[in-house]
Amino acid sequence: MRYMEEFRDSSLVRGIVDAIESLGVKGCVNLMEICGTHTHSISRYGIRGLMPPGVRLLSGPGCPVCVTTEEEIDSIVEFARENRDVIIATFGDMLKVPGSLGSLEDVRAEGSDVRVVYSPLDALKLAIREPAKEVVFCAVGFETTAPTVGMTVLKAVEQGVDNFSVLSLHRLTPPAMRALMDSAEINIDGFICPGHVTTIIGSDSYRFLAEEYSTPCVVAGFEPLDALLGIYMLLRQIKEGRAEIEVEYSRVVTPEGNLRAKRILERLFRVVDTGWRGFGLIRDSGLKLKEEFSLYDAEKRFYIRRVEVSYTSTGCRCGDVLRGVILPDECGLFSTLCTPETPRGPCMVSTEGTCSAYYRYERR
Repeated sequence: MRYMEEFRDSSLVRGIVDAIESLGVKGCVNLMEICGTHTHSISRYGIRGLMPPGVRLLSGPGCPVCVTTEEEIDSIVEFARENRDVIIATFGDMLKVPGSLGSLEDVRAEGSDVRVVYSPLDALKLAIREPAKEVVFCAVGFETTAPTVGMTVLKAVEQGVDNFSVLSLHRLTPPAMRALMDSAEINIDGFICPGHVTTIIGSDSYRFLAEEYSTPCVVAGFEPLDALLGIYMLLRQIKEGRAEIEVEYSRVVTPEGNLRAKRILERLFRVVDTGWRGFGLIRDSGLKLKEEFSLYDAEKRFYIRRVEVSYTSTGCRCGDVLRGVILPDECGLFSTLCTPETPRGPCMVSTEGTCSAYYRYERR
């Protein structure tokens, strides 16, 4: 929190905003956050409107529901339709995500047993309460939620629960950031790194961005002051010609991360190539259960078939939004055909989605 000392004698918000302006950063500067909570904080508190001309705040692939591919949604929907005796447990954000075959909300209305849970442990408790039924937990999330899923699998092993399995749709954040830097679509001058994820993986995980791409990073917390201070720290690095990994969220984040959580990831999961909505296949960016836990791997237990999607243009540009190529209001469907009540894509469905944030807080 050493930077906060610079603003101790003034109103913090006004002091930080004045400090940003006094840097006098020239030209167009693109800063990207990789966390849905940052996206909503920036939109909700009007932080974008406090930026000087030329400083653009872009939203990246920080919503786990949003980056889940249409093929994966279709596979889950098809499996739920064909196996109505199986309980599909999922987070609420997943219900309305549309695939080409419909959504989980649609198949629940048709009679499939789809239930909303608030944690993987809730799904395990459901399996314990209903031993005559199979329970498949759809595990979406980044490095923050994967350890909790791993611990839940270990609990299932310990308690001998044999009617519980996990469909692992977990993704890893740093490979997606590398993919963004390797793309020629947009120039990213700095990253606001996700606080929750970095609590697990540690700030050293982003060192390749500074060393290989000369791109500064700041790990920021989620309160408005955290976000503002993180932006100031990034712009200060850019102004001074530095490319370092700085931590604004030092009250939680360490360079090495949560070693216990990382050991759980290493024990339970193997790293695989996986597809991201809007990106295609990203190497070493997904997590699947290791072979020794195959009894709890829903894909192997039930042979959940990957559905091939025949793409037709629906006008939804969630993929472009997730890569920072466009802002939500540059999509022709935004706030007209696509709203939270009638979403055409996951970025409008999820509470962490960029389009959802823009619709609630920045719609004109």
